[in-house]
Amino acid sequence: MTDAADWTRTAEQKVLDEAIRLAPLEGWTTRMTRLAGRAAGFSDGETELLLPRGSADLAALLARRHDARALLMLQDVDPTTLKIRERIARAVEARIDAAGNDEAAARRCAGWLALPQNLALGGRLAWESADVLWRWAGDTATDENHYSKRAILAGVLTGAITIRLNAGRGAAVRFAGRRIDDVMRFETWKAKSGFKPEAALHNLAERLGRLRYGRAEQP
Repeated sequence: MTDAADWTRTAEQKVLDEAIRLAPLEGWTTRMTRLAGRAAGFSDGETELLLPRGSADLAALLARRHDARALLMLQDVDPTTLKIRERIARAVEARIDAAGNDEAAARRCAGWLALPQNLALGGRLAWESADVLWRWAGDTATDENHYSKRAILAGVLTGAITIRLNAGRGAAVRFAGRRIDDVMRFETWKAKSGFKPEAALHNLAERLGRLRYGRAEQP
């Protein structure tokens, strides 16, 4: 089983290498996936077995390669020596740079993920990337903050990477810095005010329920 899993991972990466080479001219398409498989030495049938969801599987492989590359870039950084704002900024910059190393192919993939039918996949991959970076930063939250932190960072990453691929690294880093500052100000206010988003949502749902069904009679 281990040998089979290792072979599969190696084969996937070989196809991904070819996809990165071909995508700038071919686009992130089903045809490109077949051509990448052939270039890696596989028949169309073998490529389909290896990547049953075709371009979607390749997009996931590319995102996860970039996540792993970002962690390699961060391996000499001790997050415990940094403030939380600095940790997230360093992590986002590493993830931006990881995507930038495959700029032309990443741009094609990002365009494909922006299509309406692929937005859900793009959101899941951004969430995965945010989770990787928060774990590197030492986040151990298990309550609603676990999810809110990742949702917010996923949005920052999506915007920053898009800007990196279209306007350059400097613009992306500045964008990410502004967004991170906004988030940190909100978190500081939330802590001081005692505001709890889950409580606010519960109260809103309760009020909407009363509007629809009427106030329950008091016993």
